[in-house]
Amino acid sequence: MHREHLAREIDGLLDCAQWADYCPNGLQVEGRDDIRRIVTGVTASLALIERAIALRADALIVHHGYFWRGEDPRVVRQKRKRLALLLAADINLFAYHLPLDAHAELGNNVMLARRLGWSVQGRFGRQQIGCLGSAPQASVGELAQAVARGLGRAPQVVGEAHAPVGTLAWCTGAAQDWIEDAWAAGARTYVSGEISEPTAHFAREMGITYLACGHHATEREGIRALGEHLAAHYGLEHVFIDIDNPA
Repeated sequence: MHREHLAREIDGLLDCAQWADYCPNGLQVEGRDDIRRIVTGVTASLALIERAIALRADALIVHHGYFWRGEDPRVVRQKRKRLALLLAADINLFAYHLPLDAHAELGNNVMLARRLGWSVQGRFGRQQIGCLGSAPQASVGELAQAVARGLGRAPQVVGEAHAPVGTLAWCTGAAQDWIEDAWAAGARTYVSGEISEPTAHFAREMGITYLACGHHATEREGIRALGEHLAAHYGLEHVFIDIDNPA
């Protein structure tokens, strides 16, 4: 499959043109023309690039790529090492951030719900990326246990274990600042990836329970689902690689 053909197909599938994002979505580093084997992973770290090279991948497709708004534009230190490896191996790098978070079938938020058995009943937040719905568990303690089983790590909980879950809101990754939006949308339990110092205070003051489940842990499923979709529809070889990250 030609690189430009793959780029057009993914850009169209995720409707990238509609998103105001913090980074460029789509092809970020150009490699060889012909793509037969793809590797997917959450972040284009040095370790993931090395694994992709070892697997003789033609393209690496990630959720967290490069060239973020406000970052140092110079190609120095870790950025130089990563780009040098990609260019030397002639591997294409594709990255999809907010379009992959929000996609109705393959997105991180929908895939997290599918993994944990939550029902999606609405949307909230900026550009309507976050989800509203319900969980099968009645109490926060039961919900936290289910999250730990499903994601392989115990969440950090701000709130009482015996409290009812009620209406559930979630947004993967670093969406802890959306806790007020979740509360305004009617949620009484909010799940995201990270936690910041103000998050606990907001949760206690508003009476909303907060679960920080890990940025990486909550964003593994979308990129894996995208890779599986591309393999099934275009006959590409696909390998998902999970480079563990405790954050």
